[in-house]
Amino acid sequence: MASWLRVFAASCVLVSVGVLHGQSAIRTVDKGAQSNVDDRLTASARSEAEWTTLWKKHNFDQPAPRVDFSKEMVVAVFMGSRPTAGFSVEIVAAAERDGKFVVTYKEAQPAPGGISAQVLTAPYHIAAVSKSSLPITFDKQS
Repeated sequence: MASWLRVFAASCVLVSVGVLHGQSAIRTVDKGAQSNVDDRLTASARSEAEWTTLWKKHNFDQPAPRVDFSKEMVVAVFMGSRPTAGFSVEIVAAAERDGKFVVTYKEAQPAPGGISAQVLTAPYHIAAVSKSSLPITFDKQS
């Protein structure tokens, strides 16, 4: 039990240090392989109205999840339509850097020669991050 508490405390310190140095916590709002956004798109929403518009592009059948726009904003990466299963996208970091709010993400694809389900997918990751008034840029991690 004591070792678990030490690991938990160390994790809290690391998260706090990251947030103090411009890192933003990333809260996944929605993530998956089936979006209605068919084209590659990076997007953000800083207000309820912008969020409603973005959500309707992504999923017009369901109500948008709640976001507290007094503290958060939404960032999203859509890969667009893909020919098979096995593709994914993940927002891995969000931080204020050089006068910009930089959202870093990575993409994955099926291994060459691997077997993948022959089904159309449209992978996406939508996240809430700490509110910032800086211009937002998206940086694809290699």
